[in-house]
Amino acid sequence: MAVRATVGRFPASMDAVEAGGVPWGLTVTPFAAEDELGKAPAYGAEGHLLPRCENCWAYFNNYCELDQWAWNCSLCGTLNGLPSEAITRFAVPHSCPEIMSSFIDVEIPVDGSERDGLQARPVYVAAVDLSCKFLEFNLGNVFAASEDFLELVKSAILAALEALAPGSLFGLATFSHKLGLYDVQGPVPLVKNILIPQDSDETISISLEDVMPLISFLAPVETCKDQIAAALETLKPISSVAGQEIDGILLGGRGFGGAMEALFNYLGSEYGTTFALARVFAFLSGTPDYGAGQLDTRRYGEQYASKGEDADRALLPEQTPFYKDLAAVAVQAGVCVDMFAITNEYTDLASLKFLSIESGGSLFLYSSTDDSTLPQDMYRMLSRPYAFGCVLRLRTTSEFKPGRSYGHFFADPEYENVQHIICCDSYATYAYDFEFTSDDGFTRHSEPPVLQIAFQYSVVVPPEKTSATELTSTFRPKYSVKRRLRIRTVQYQTAREISDLYDSVEPEVVLSILVHKVILASLEQGVREGRMLLQDWLVILTAQYNDAFKNIQYGKGSSVISHLDVAFSQCPQLQPLPRLIFALLRNPLLRLHEEGVHPDYRIYLQCLFSSLDPNSLQLAIYPMLTSFASLDKQAYPRHSLSRAALLTSGSPIFLLDAFTTLIVYYSSTADPSLPFPPPHDCLLRTTINKLKQERSITPKLLFIKGGQDDATIFENFLIEEQDVFGTGLTSSTGFVSFLEEITRTVVDYVK
Repeated sequence: MAVRATVGRFPASMDAVEAGGVPWGLTVTPFAAEDELGKAPAYGAEGHLLPRCENCWAYFNNYCELDQWAWNCSLCGTLNGLPSEAITRFAVPHSCPEIMSSFIDVEIPVDGSERDGLQARPVYVAAVDLSCKFLEFNLGNVFAASEDFLELVKSAILAALEALAPGSLFGLATFSHKLGLYDVQGPVPLVKNILIPQDSDETISISLEDVMPLISFLAPVETCKDQIAAALETLKPISSVAGQEIDGILLGGRGFGGAMEALFNYLGSEYGTTFALARVFAFLSGTPDYGAGQLDTRRYGEQYASKGEDADRALLPEQTPFYKDLAAVAVQAGVCVDMFAITNEYTDLASLKFLSIESGGSLFLYSSTDDSTLPQDMYRMLSRPYAFGCVLRLRTTSEFKPGRSYGHFFADPEYENVQHIICCDSYATYAYDFEFTSDDGFTRHSEPPVLQIAFQYSVVVPPEKTSATELTSTFRPKYSVKRRLRIRTVQYQTAREISDLYDSVEPEVVLSILVHKVILASLEQGVREGRMLLQDWLVILTAQYNDAFKNIQYGKGSSVISHLDVAFSQCPQLQPLPRLIFALLRNPLLRLHEEGVHPDYRIYLQCLFSSLDPNSLQLAIYPMLTSFASLDKQAYPRHSLSRAALLTSGSPIFLLDAFTTLIVYYSSTADPSLPFPPPHDCLLRTTINKLKQERSITPKLLFIKGGQDDATIFENFLIEEQDVFGTGLTSSTGFVSFLEEITRTVVDYVK
């Protein structure tokens, strides 16, 4: 569990928060195998015997004062008696992880009956879009795009099958104007189809269990992999006469909403009996336009210009609550939904996103089948461990409390600061901001602030290796569900001076909190408002910093500006922030609709950025540009993102890491004898491979030879020479002009 605060020293009072101008909060990656310093938790058993405070319900931890019969809670100070089993347990302190470490991971009993065998088997279902869209007067080129889509999806599912462990159960379903269920456990794949009602108010009334028993639909991967592959080869695009015709365009009838609702109810009937968690992979080639959950794509277009509406605001909220309500159905059914949209057309991800983010899943967007990393992403996602049925709880000392929480979860309807996460992998990150509970803040006589994060979760533990004689066609490996409790207790010091606060700033974490805040502002008030709030924050921070370091002198009647410092030269921890804010304003997340940002891509970035850890998010916002003197020797670890950096470095090779994209760029002045692309046994390739292995998604890898290849995609990342204020005009001093504008605004602000 990695926990990172925006400031290493907490502000002492609300006045200090306002005077400092730095967001106060933290990010937490609960299922990370190590903490932010690379330390693993102390493991143990009998987690249900951990003493808990009678007042605040915090767990005992090594910051608590302990004597023979009682202990003082480190969060609220309450004196608690020790139960007899705890006294016996603490008699051998070296066997108690809660005494030895502030970061522990302990097993607790599974609720209800013991879950093993079939009950714990992982369940995966692929739901494939078979609908297609074509011009009715151009029937000679029918299905070309849909065939490419299906070939890509087939490759992705085959990659997923290779990643799934023996003992997993897999189901294949298709949807268009009908829902198809496949039985692949016989010698020939069998599909049964159910018509999806065309009316948006109707749902599939027949029980899918009556159409095909779930035991027939869910096939064991270890014995049916070839049959599943054979079934995939039978998938063909469907043009449905039940589809709708609008302006001469025939829509194939993509009944996505109705199909998903039926599948969730189908699976949910066996939740806790056949499976502990089910994951549905939904592959979409366009907008749901048929039956329940159909979406109107006409809201995306030029109509905003004629109506005077703000497209940046209108295209971000959902147009129907259907998918948010459907996400609640998925959660109740124990289903996590991962959605893969493979399309360059408007699909209204603003409405669809809730199905993934509230069920603990992921949302992927691929604009082309040609260079899609979908198969690699599927394999990578299913190869890493994940937890399910998670409950996340943050507790603090009485002087402060969590304010708003951010992330892909759903809040507990009854208890404050409790979040439920259906599925959580080692990369999933959540955020909180803090506020004081009174004007007193942390006094000089109070104990240091403490916070405790409790993360209760389940994992499916594979069976022990069996002998070769046991691996028969009828053998089904038995899995078991383990319930665990991970607790992290952190104590912070307070900053008594503003300079102490500034010196403890973590710029990447500040960026994370700001990204969450501007996403929220964009959804509620529009992208323009989000941009304004972000720039205003930097202006206020700059003014507060200059005031704290006495760079602003006030005269009679008006303020006199003396040596205004917009580069934060007196505080190294603040120095990256102007560049990060500049880059965030340049990012498609906050660029305006008229600048050509597709609304679905913006929603995809919102979902991606709101789940990344601080280091990954910084790369996605402000990529790292590294130079190499040769293929086996690094020259400089980080350059500014400018053409000037390329010219002055003198290096022939550059590696740009933009999180979702890796670019190797050979300068036009590079020695022509240098191997291109780089060979696999050089340092540059080793560096690239390491970066790819550490990534939560598969980055695209591009090789560009300056002077010969089109370098536009690489040059677009050199943002420091581009305009940030939305005029569309490039400038040789983009970042410099930005700082000058901030300077002028600060002067106006303090007058």
